[in-house]
Amino acid sequence: MELLKRKTDKILLQWKNNPERLPLIVKGARQIGKTESVRLFGRKNYKNVIEINFILQKQYKSIFDDGFEVDTILKNMSLINPSLTFPPGETLFFFDEIQDCINCATSLKSFKLDGRFDVICSGSLMGINYHEIESNSVGFKEDYHMHSMDFEEFLWAKGYREEQIEDMYQHMLLVLPFSELEWKVYAEIFKEYMVVGGMPAIVNRFVKNNHYSGILNMQRQILLDYEEDITKYAGGLDKGKILNVYRKIPVFLGRDNKKFQISKVAHGARNREYVGVIEWLDNAGMINICYCMEQPELPLKGNYDPDNYKIYFRDTGLLIASLDEEAQEDVRNNKNFNTYKGALYENLIGDMLVKQGYQLYFFKNQKGTLEMDFFVRDRESLIPLEVKASDGATVSLNNLIAKSKYGDIFYGIKLGNKNIGFNGKFYTFPYFLTFLLKRFLREHENSRKES
Repeated sequence: MELLKRKTDKILLQWKNNPERLPLIVKGARQIGKTESVRLFGRKNYKNVIEINFILQKQYKSIFDDGFEVDTILKNMSLINPSLTFPPGETLFFFDEIQDCINCATSLKSFKLDGRFDVICSGSLMGINYHEIESNSVGFKEDYHMHSMDFEEFLWAKGYREEQIEDMYQHMLLVLPFSELEWKVYAEIFKEYMVVGGMPAIVNRFVKNNHYSGILNMQRQILLDYEEDITKYAGGLDKGKILNVYRKIPVFLGRDNKKFQISKVAHGARNREYVGVIEWLDNAGMINICYCMEQPELPLKGNYDPDNYKIYFRDTGLLIASLDEEAQEDVRNNKNFNTYKGALYENLIGDMLVKQGYQLYFFKNQKGTLEMDFFVRDRESLIPLEVKASDGATVSLNNLIAKSKYGDIFYGIKLGNKNIGFNGKFYTFPYFLTFLLKRFLREHENSRKES
């Protein structure tokens, strides 16, 4: 597989350049490119890289059996492989699939206190193992949550350069509509991203071959691998209940309100029987959770109902692959999706927000007369985001902005298949600009203050 440019590359370099760096745990879902990113970084930045995969090289689990002193660990490594060398200051230890060796997490404190070597760990960190790793290494490790490829990385893979992406951003900042050619090209690439998703191996195949053949089979294999991981790593939780929830996500997204209800996952299901299941899927990097706000006001984190939420797939390509055999072709040809088209766009926009560091929140009042797909914020205001699959009315968006009782809201954003615009109340942006939203809001807030 050709090496794809990833944002993780820059994050890892920043980590290395920090003189106070701690052992790093790169966590995230399966098959998002964690191993390749760390391996490439190590090759470029260290004279000596020792890579151990605790699933493929199970014999190395025993290197911690005699304690966690670094010299003891090195001695045991050398017993297994006498050709290994450990030059101080020039060696990176890369421990992969750490979820299969909890003792490795305990060793991170020793490696930090010893100070001679850099350490990066990687793994899916699922279920109970994730929590054991967290408790074993508090204060002596740094976490980095990696995602599948975002739309900017997809553009890089397609050959688009930084200056072209900067031009996209300037259109957004200046509220300057795209030309017909620009619009057509970027909208088509965005549709490709929706279907292909962000899994690096799949993106690489699509870009290399420039067609969709074989993509669906690869995506469905990932879905099967995820289900296998559920049965392997679910720990003390009921594996059947986790599978029930995971398999039902596309069904709930197809409903008008998209709200996830445990009571409708299986006959007679109760919330208390599913405690920990949603959190497990979230920790595993398989879902994004979007909570309903109590009121459309700040602060976001202190103002939501933990029992009222929607669940989205982390990767919209995988969501489409979980539907009918012909679903990919339907999306490409913009047909046969009806109400589900809104679910696909919501799922993708939600994932694009998460990849910028946002947590997901929505709002729907009890009467159902006011609802909003997502909310984000800047330092001083709450910003409603409406995701429109069609060019329909924006009643809720207008009401949130206009009514004085929503004092934290000054303007809104509408995302759709529309060119750039501003009507004095809300900005309209095409879906494909969502990956630039956080930067836009930061610079937009600064310009508002200056004016």
